Amino acid sequence: MSALLFSLASLLSTFAGGLLALKFSDRLHYLLSFTAGVLLGVVSFDVLPEIFELAHQQGIAPTGAMIALLAGFLFFHSIEKFLLVHHSHEDAYAPHHHPQMGVFSAFALAGHSFMDGVAIGLAFQISGTVGIAVAIAVVAHDFCDGLNTVSLMLVHHNTTRRSFAMLALDAVAPVLGAASTLAFKLPTSILMLFLGFFAGFLLYIAASDILPEAHSQALESTVIRLIGLTCLGAVAIFVVVHLIG
Repeated sequence: MSALLFSLASLLSTFAGGLLALKFSDRLHYLLSFTAGVLLGVVSFDVLPEIFELAHQQGIAPTGAMIALLAGFLFFHSIEKFLLVHHSHEDAYAPHHHPQMGVFSAFALAGHSFMDGVAIGLAFQISGTVGIAVAIAVVAHDFCDGLNTVSLMLVHHNTTRRSFAMLALDAVAPVLGAASTLAFKLPTSILMLFLGFFAGFLLYIAASDILPEAHSQALESTVIRLIGLTCLGAVAIFVVVHLIG
């Protein structure tokens, strides 16, 4: 029951982040710069340390997870280039926008949010103290997930209604994830592979999708501010992760 209650808090946190992105969609390049920093911070200070910690605890090499990271990066690169109507004879990269890519990315983030809920549920199976610590981290992180979901939808020219629908899916995903842990436990080895694959996805969309879009129409006078927001996003995740411990 505690896991489900905290997953509901995660739902509200996700909605808050997404509604913020919708409200300030006219300043999307600023939000995108911050979002890119958040994604890079999540990989650097949250996902990768978690992989190495799990590998240490289980006495296994993290090689499989690192292979999954590379596979995740290349998989999403391939999806964008070959399955989402990108053509080799297009004249320039920056103007390309495909709503399907935004939807696909939002689905991937919803999958991650589902696993956030699973993490809450499994943590409470260990102890109440561990469960609360993990839940607080997830709630803080899911605020950024909501912002990321809406930002990715809008940058690929999806409608506000569709963006809100994907935000709702992302918001309810942790509740479903927490509920699912009543029926199964996720093996650590599989969790490590998932985390590695997801890290590859985050690195790809941050470096190859979000950052180029954030700077595609930036004026020279705003570049420093955009870079500063990217750094701020990464620092915010660093602070959250280390405060929560």
